[in-house]
Amino acid sequence: MKTIAQPPFDIVTEPPTEAMLEVSRRELRETPEVREQSIKQLRDLLHNATDLNYADDDDFLLIFLRPCHFYPDSALKMMRRIADFKKNNFPLMHNLSPEDEKISFVDHKIVNVLTNRDSKGRRILIVSCGAVWDPKAVTAEKLFRMFYLVHLVAQLEAETQINGVVIVMDFEGLSLKQVRGLSPSFSKLLLTFLQEAVPLRMKEFHILKQPYIFNMVWTLFKPFIGDKLKKRLYFHGNDMKKLHKHIDPADLPKNYGGTRPALDYGSRDWYPCIEKYTEHIHRWNNYGYAAGP
Repeated sequence: MKTIAQPPFDIVTEPPTEAMLEVSRRELRETPEVREQSIKQLRDLLHNATDLNYADDDDFLLIFLRPCHFYPDSALKMMRRIADFKKNNFPLMHNLSPEDEKISFVDHKIVNVLTNRDSKGRRILIVSCGAVWDPKAVTAEKLFRMFYLVHLVAQLEAETQINGVVIVMDFEGLSLKQVRGLSPSFSKLLLTFLQEAVPLRMKEFHILKQPYIFNMVWTLFKPFIGDKLKKRLYFHGNDMKKLHKHIDPADLPKNYGGTRPALDYGSRDWYPCIEKYTEHIHRWNNYGYAAGP
């Protein structure tokens, strides 16, 4: 029997408030005139790009226009990059459904999203890839598919489209067991995805509680990190005060030196929300290049 997604473990799909639209005007150039013009231009570009297959309704096109500051050419380039990524990783994502990763979400505590946003209105994704992660039970490929499903649901929130996402990677208790679960090909896959194929504003990446052995992981990741990501990547170790320069302690759980209660929820609680948007995920499976994958 399906569990129904219940707040706070659900996304907010209502149109943006006036306050949100003001942020979007200031940061993303969004005004009613620019929005209307950009949607029309992107729709025309898409109709002329006969090798691409995407929906073209207003809400769908906004998913690409907002992170691209309402420049239609940039939005189309992003759609092409996503099509390339899907084509190049076809077996990994072909016909992906939430049900495929249900056990990874329900029985493991690797991926979590804070129920609250931070003071800048951003969603915070927490990835526990230290001792909590058993790569034999949840392979690196499964871990990637969890990220992929989460991003497909997050992109439906106007507030997240406007304010963006912060990723916190918690490496507490990292050992050789987890390092062996990673590979250069997975590192390339993950970092290509995050830098080229995510239609969201990726604001900051925070690496926390990393032990010395993390240097082995960093050696895998480093070759694939571009300049833009480099400027948004922060290493804090166990010094939560450094993290608090970027995220207010009032918005963080006790686990990260915050004033909110320690985390007592996780991906098990969020799974019904992922499942709720199965139809959107299935539609997304068909987007990309028009012929084949």
